[in-house]
Amino acid sequence: MPERVQQISNIALVVDNYDDAIEFYTQRLQFTLIEDTDLGQGKRWVQVAPPNGNGTNLLLAQASDDQQRHAVGNQTGGRVFLFLQTDDFWRDYEQMKAIGVHFNEQPREEEYGTVVVFEDLYGNKWDLLQRR
Repeated sequence: MPERVQQISNIALVVDNYDDAIEFYTQRLQFTLIEDTDLGQGKRWVQVAPPNGNGTNLLLAQASDDQQRHAVGNQTGGRVFLFLQTDDFWRDYEQMKAIGVHFNEQPREEEYGTVVVFEDLYGNKWDLLQRR
């Protein structure tokens, strides 16, 4: 039997507004806009990804009903949702801080590496981390 090959290609992130989310991810986090396709009736297929990523993209999904709007900014009940791993923690931390990304704490050293929690424009918690 051939070896199974799979990967996570997209992670859906419910957002309030496509354009505001695109601006935040491309301007503040320096992500690349991979695709922005109009699907009609106000829906778009919008993918962004960190520079030189591994192929896993964020699929920005604009909330379309009350239940989805309620999840914007709190998809994981207040826990850290996404982990942005970097090859140079201090470069990225200083750059993000300089352009107004909100950090919830001071950077800290853990057994696994250097880490700090930050929030996206909707309040979703992320870890910026550089592994040892």
